[in-house]
Amino acid sequence: MATADIPTADIPTACPLPHVSEQPAGAVRRGPLSAAAWREYGYVFTSFPLAIAGFVLAVTLFSLGAGLAVTVVGFPVLVALLAGARGLGAGERGRASGLLGLRTKEPAPVPAGGIKGRLADVAGWKAVLFQFVMFPWRIASFVVTLTLLLTGWVVALLPLYAWVFPTFVGWPGYQLFDWTDGAGVRHAYYLESFWQIGAASLVGIGLVLLTPVVVRALNRVDRAAVRGLLAG
Repeated sequence: MATADIPTADIPTACPLPHVSEQPAGAVRRGPLSAAAWREYGYVFTSFPLAIAGFVLAVTLFSLGAGLAVTVVGFPVLVALLAGARGLGAGERGRASGLLGLRTKEPAPVPAGGIKGRLADVAGWKAVLFQFVMFPWRIASFVVTLTLLLTGWVVALLPLYAWVFPTFVGWPGYQLFDWTDGAGVRHAYYLESFWQIGAASLVGIGLVLLTPVVVRALNRVDRAAVRGLLAG
C-alpha cells in the first residue's frame, strides 16, 4: 500500500547563549590584588637575582675568553659563554611566557661548523647582549617596585597601627622626620590627628593602585628585550 509523505514542521533548535567570560573586567584583572599584578611583581623580583647571575657569568666568561683569544684556550671559553647565554635566554623566554603571558619563537639553532661556526652564532651573541643591557634596568626595576609596594601598603594601612606609636614608642604619632639644625632648633613632624592619618592613608591607597600600572610599564621594557634579543 502506498503511503503519502507526511509533511513535518521544522523544529526550531535552541539558540546558543552568548559566551560570557568568567574573567573580571580589565581594571579588576590589573588591580593591586589581582593574580596578573602579582605575576608582574613576581617577574620583577625573580629577575633581580637572575640579572646578577647572568651579568656575572657574561662578564667573567667574556673577559676571560677575550683575554685568551690570542691562544686556542680563549675560543672554547667564548663558545661556553654563548651556550650559557642561550640557556639563560631559554629560561627567560619561559619566565616571560609563564608570568607575563609573552609568547615568542625560539631563536635559530646553533650554526654547524665546529668552534668557528659556534662563534658565528648571532642568536648566542644577542643573548649575551641581553645580559649586559638588562642588568642595570632590572636592578632599577627591582628598587622601584619594592619601594612602591612597601611604601604604598605601609602608608595605606596606617590607620590600623597608628595607635602603636603613642602607646609603645612614646611618639605622639607616626614620625615623618626629626632633626636638629645648626642653630640647635629641633624640627619634628608627626601624623597624629584623625585627618592627618586619613590623608596619609589615602595617599598610600593611591600608591597601591598606581604600583601595578608602573610595574607593568617597567616590564614592557623586558617584553621588548625578550622579543628583540632572545626570540627568533
